[in-house]
Amino acid sequence: MKIIRKMREKEEHEVLSPYAAFSDCSLGRDTAEKECDIRTCFERDRDRIIHSKAFRRLSGKTQVFLTPQGDHYRTRLTHTLEVSQIARTIARALKLNECLTEAIALGHDLGHTPFGHAGERALDRATKIVDFSHHEQSLRVVELLEERRNGVKGLNLTQEVRDGIVNHRSSGKPSTLEGCVVRYADKIAYVNHDIDDAIRGNIIKESDIPAEYAKVLGGTLSERLNTLIHDVVMNSVGTDSVKMSDEVGNALAGLRKYMFANVYTSPVAKGQEKKAERMVEFLFDYYKEHSDELPEDLRMHIEHGDGREFTEEHLYSELELIERRKERAVCDYIAGMTDRFAVARFNEIMVPQGWNVY
Repeated sequence: MKIIRKMREKEEHEVLSPYAAFSDCSLGRDTAEKECDIRTCFERDRDRIIHSKAFRRLSGKTQVFLTPQGDHYRTRLTHTLEVSQIARTIARALKLNECLTEAIALGHDLGHTPFGHAGERALDRATKIVDFSHHEQSLRVVELLEERRNGVKGLNLTQEVRDGIVNHRSSGKPSTLEGCVVRYADKIAYVNHDIDDAIRGNIIKESDIPAEYAKVLGGTLSERLNTLIHDVVMNSVGTDSVKMSDEVGNALAGLRKYMFANVYTSPVAKGQEKKAERMVEFLFDYYKEHSDELPEDLRMHIEHGDGREFTEEHLYSELELIERRKERAVCDYIAGMTDRFAVARFNEIMVPQGWNVY
């Protein structure tokens, strides 16, 4: 059976671009494991992400629009799948490692908060000692918070996948071209699919999109996606970088600015965000004050550390270290919540419960 994986690793060297990341040249895992007989290391990473609890919870997390009335609006899970599809298309065309690309794409938002970026902003604002960002939290999920079996912490993913996850935002610098592909695919996906959801929600019309951007990118969702994906491929093929042309890249940046001005800050689309932010901030303050109500594993992180302590922890007193651990544990708990679970916890804490006396 081992020959199957070996044959596939050999095929990568025969078929893929010399700039691709090859499975048998991976920088490896933090903890060495016996190789799978059939799957490459990046395929195993992809499968571990798909079977994780954090991945399943993405279906209950907001993408952009809070509590939309309808079945066709994006969630964080559908966004992730759309990023994966776009990234795989680009990677295949560039003869990069599609399995590595897919693993990064599927894991890039595992640490996202409930209520989208509103929840992320609120959680970062609520913390006083530690900083919070969803890309770093996604890395924390796969390295520590997920469990595989027998209580083993973390998914023990390869370094290439973890690097792509933590560097997927626009300012990130992935070490592989596959990670660069996901970074572009994320931006392509969210701008265009947010337009689609905004049109569905009657916030904007297709005809509202500035003509200067429509002229370059196209006048429909499919035309824009086609233009953007083709542009990345045509400007990157045969090179050691992933990039867009200036014309298309500037049009995408302009379209993103248009979305911020007309959708992302729209009172129609964002009318519930302040409520969501206040709810997240309340939950943070509550669980920091009542850390004994956190799940047992997070309570243990507060008491004994989680194995990934803060840099220069020797500079802090024991009390300061406990406070830092406490904030981190509360962030871990809240970031893992779905929208529905966060609302349920808030109601359980704040709304008086009926009772009977017999």
